Amino acid sequence: MPPTPGPDPRPDHPTADDGAPEVGVGPWPGGRAAWPALDVDGVRRYDPELLEHGDRRNVVDRYRYWTLEAVVADLDLRRHPFHVAVENWAHDLNIGSVVRTANAFAAQAVHVVGRRRWNRRGAMVTDRYQHVLHHPDVADLVAWAAERDLPVLGVDNLPGSVPLEGYPLPRACVLLFGQESTGLSDAARAACADVLHIRQFGSTRSINAGAAAAIAMHTWVTLHA
Repeated sequence: MPPTPGPDPRPDHPTADDGAPEVGVGPWPGGRAAWPALDVDGVRRYDPELLEHGDRRNVVDRYRYWTLEAVVADLDLRRHPFHVAVENWAHDLNIGSVVRTANAFAAQAVHVVGRRRWNRRGAMVTDRYQHVLHHPDVADLVAWAAERDLPVLGVDNLPGSVPLEGYPLPRACVLLFGQESTGLSDAARAACADVLHIRQFGSTRSINAGAAAAIAMHTWVTLHA
């Protein structure tokens, strides 16, 4: 089961000087004397710095004041068995958005194919909590997936592709996306067991790659989560 947002540990959310709500929560109420036990079952769960100064991170309330390592360990118990891969031949700016969405839907891992470097701004720091793996080319990704018996399914509106809607997505799989504007490379198309498209009804030829990834991941969630 995914983490369920719990109640805010503080009685009210703090506000900034301009009156707007601040992100996260302030120091643990009651001071050090009221802190919870830092270790749970012999593992460090709470971060003294966050307890002391507040937690402004982009995390759900369940993970407020938790150490980074404790959050990742808990997520590892809850991740779903699907993977997301995205080609990165031209430094695609959408990868950060894909990583953030993969974290939101508890994907097992994100795989960056091609260039190792990618723009992390769109990830909103979620890459710290999400496993992100690198493959130098499509062949390396395919070999990795084959070792784990994971079918690779492309998502692109190509001739001969089949609608994502109604497709029986397997629980364990790799969803592979091309980069913005160019879509899946020839090597990626050839490697896919099937290529799926998201049905569109307007005038644009395609939707943003990050948006397409979000739709595909949510489709998996509606089927299996």
